[in-house]
Amino acid sequence: MNGKIIGIAILGITAIFGAAQWYFQTRAYYEPVTLQTLEVTFADGTLETLRPLTAEAIDADTSPLRFRACLTLDPETAARLVAAAPPVAEAVPLIAPDWFGCFDAAAIGDALASGAAQAVLAQTEVRPGADRVIAVFPDGRAYVWHQWNGRLEG
Repeated sequence: MNGKIIGIAILGITAIFGAAQWYFQTRAYYEPVTLQTLEVTFADGTLETLRPLTAEAIDADTSPLRFRACLTLDPETAARLVAAAPPVAEAVPLIAPDWFGCFDAAAIGDALASGAAQAVLAQTEVRPGADRVIAVFPDGRAYVWHQWNGRLEG
């Protein structure tokens, strides 16, 4: 009888810990971000401020890699961005929380692999160790995330 009680207690504690871990990884620290402009450094070094037609973004202070955004740009701005910003050869969109429905990392990754979208570097070291990458589609859809660059300052 005592073994059953201990076993049930262990399972209960494990379930509570698992639920707390899930909550903290997917819900606790993310906050909506108002994104009215987006700065991009072009390959020639000029800095341009883009004004998306629509934007939805989330971020968290707990990690430099938690930023995600879904944008709509006018097609001319999207074309200029692809032509003038540095390309990112190994762009890997990071998975967003499932409740942030506009950002589908797998679909974005497939579009980058097939050539349906182009990845460009918006800014280097937007946070220590992270660059801001934008996947741009010809119709003006754009998806933004922070990607580990392998460099840490200090």
